[in-house]
Amino acid sequence: MGHDGQSGSDRRTFLKGAVVGGAAAASGATATGAALAQGARPAAATAAPAPTGYAFLSPDEVAFVEALVDHLIPADALTPSGTALGIPVYIDRALASGWGQGARLYRQGPWKSGTANQGYQLPLTPAQLWREGIAATDAHCLKTWGRRFDRIAAADRQNLLLAMQGGKLSFADGPPARAFFAMAYQNVMEGMFADPMYGGNRDKAGWKMIGFPGVVAVHARNIDTYRDRPFPAGNPLGIADMS
Repeated sequence: MGHDGQSGSDRRTFLKGAVVGGAAAASGATATGAALAQGARPAAATAAPAPTGYAFLSPDEVAFVEALVDHLIPADALTPSGTALGIPVYIDRALASGWGQGARLYRQGPWKSGTANQGYQLPLTPAQLWREGIAATDAHCLKTWGRRFDRIAAADRQNLLLAMQGGKLSFADGPPARAFFAMAYQNVMEGMFADPMYGGNRDKAGWKMIGFPGVVAVHARNIDTYRDRPFPAGNPLGIADMS
């Protein structure tokens, strides 16, 4: 989990691992990048100028999301902060989309606690889980520290997120804290490394950090040639660049 004291080398290793293992880290409780790729994208595939502002998140929710992404992705020598990368915009568009509204979720029940390999088991849409999870987390912070999540100290925020991630925190009134953290973590990682046309990965900073060349399919032939050594990615190409 990112925080201000993390070294550049450790952070690069962490984020590379997140690209490969993000879905596993969110097992049983998250949306996946594949779901976005299967017709539930937060923005249309177009090179037109991106809309400004937030479509789903309220001002208080924006404050929460921006604090969360800047804690997980702090500015350092490798990348700008999570907000500077546009990750809150990515999350907002995803939640406002058909994916966020549960357009492809089976929602007839029964609603029982599943095992980790059974996937998402809650009656809430992703948008509802985010909204209720934010409210429950803020309520917990107000009860514990007298401040909302975006106002508490960085050390308290770190400990709170670790407790949520490890299943050591239960909300008095709200969704399962671990499920909420898992989805939030997955969506932050998606916003870090998804194509910039979806709102995150601004200026392709996430791709540049890990040496990902972009969407040009012929780069697959270079996998063996450059295995275990840096690939001269140059300036990565996104979908809009190929339009």
